Amino acid sequence: MKLAVAGTGYVGLVTGVCLAEVGHQVTCVDIDEMKIQQLKEGIPPIYEPGLTEMMQSNVAAERLRFTSNFQDGFEEADVIFIAVGTPQNTDGSANLTYVEEVAKNIASTAHKDTLVVTKSTVPVGTNNRLQEIINLTKLNPVKIEVVSNPEFLREGSAIYDTFHGDRIVIGVQSKEAAQQLEEIYEDFHIPIYQTDLRSAEMIKYAANAFLATKISFINEIANICERVGANVEEVATGMGLDKRIGSTFLKAGIGYGGSCFPKDTNALMQIAGNVAYEFELLKGVINVNRKQQIRLLDKLKQKYESLTNKRIAVLGLAFKPNTDDIREAASILVINELVREKANVIAYDPVAMDNAKQVLSPTVNFASTIEEALVEAEAVLIFTEWDEIKTIDLNVFAKMKTPFVLDGRNCFALESVKDFPFEYHSIGRPALNLESENLLI
Repeated sequence: MKLAVAGTGYVGLVTGVCLAEVGHQVTCVDIDEMKIQQLKEGIPPIYEPGLTEMMQSNVAAERLRFTSNFQDGFEEADVIFIAVGTPQNTDGSANLTYVEEVAKNIASTAHKDTLVVTKSTVPVGTNNRLQEIINLTKLNPVKIEVVSNPEFLREGSAIYDTFHGDRIVIGVQSKEAAQQLEEIYEDFHIPIYQTDLRSAEMIKYAANAFLATKISFINEIANICERVGANVEEVATGMGLDKRIGSTFLKAGIGYGGSCFPKDTNALMQIAGNVAYEFELLKGVINVNRKQQIRLLDKLKQKYESLTNKRIAVLGLAFKPNTDDIREAASILVINELVREKANVIAYDPVAMDNAKQVLSPTVNFASTIEEALVEAEAVLIFTEWDEIKTIDLNVFAKMKTPFVLDGRNCFALESVKDFPFEYHSIGRPALNLESENLLI
């Protein structure tokens, strides 16, 4: 089938590449001409494991191409996927400017019956609004139907998730649209859950809000564990053995970040507010996460009365491993505060440093290795559980000027740390090798 995808960010590019991988003819469209040129050269603008190789192989097989011209991209497509960004407005609501612009472009270029599939995360009622925009602005007497098909991809494992998802959600208005989508996804062999437009839109927000709730809940439990001497990892394992709860998203740490959970929880709060409903639970989830993101900074300030001229190493800048995404990352928030406190910060990340350099103060230094970052450091803060960090020889920490380790992702087993000569603090677990008996809380 001939498909077009509007937007070449995480969702759009991964969607387009994977649809081409199962045999469809796919054209990816983006207004950013520099990005399109980069894609034509076989270089994706994002870091995602396996994406480069799959993209290049499908371009070579002539199943995948890229253009910045909407008319060129849309004119032969039977189905057009909208996968452009919906950035957050200042009030927490989703900005639909890009989505609506794509809808208008579709309406002005369509010369045959077309199915429009919204993958962008949009507030409830948006797809009905897009249908109205298209009906009012289309230039030719063709049928253009809008459907909802929210994505559930995790950055760092987006390709795997595309081919191994638990379900594909489609919100449709007609049986014909449902059949067409089922044909597109036939070779993915994933169960399809069909519902109405508004319910499909709500499923996306509700799913992300629930997962964010689990994360904030276990982080609150972790903070209590530190005060009562319990180990949150053992608590989480015991909880997760209950099938009603499950073990996923019960890993304590420094909160959630990235492009989805922060934006989607705020947007759902706005949706609730628009219908005069106080979503108290979600409000608490968001507040807990804000506090959790600066947890390591709080611990550091308990160690040092002043951070002025302290050399602080930061390991991990991406909000999670296997991505270069630093959006809403706790590392960026804390580093900015360290700079304000006049600390000397040196940071390291395997893939996210170029992105971080675009948003951090020029006073922040960047190391080419973990070992370089730790030279003469008086403390080290770990924000991302990269394999490279999790498997490091722990002797390297003992070579710091002041061997003080704050692990925000519980990268190391307590048993493996206890015999090394450095003070170690993690999230929701007992501190080890303290200079005194006074635990940091």
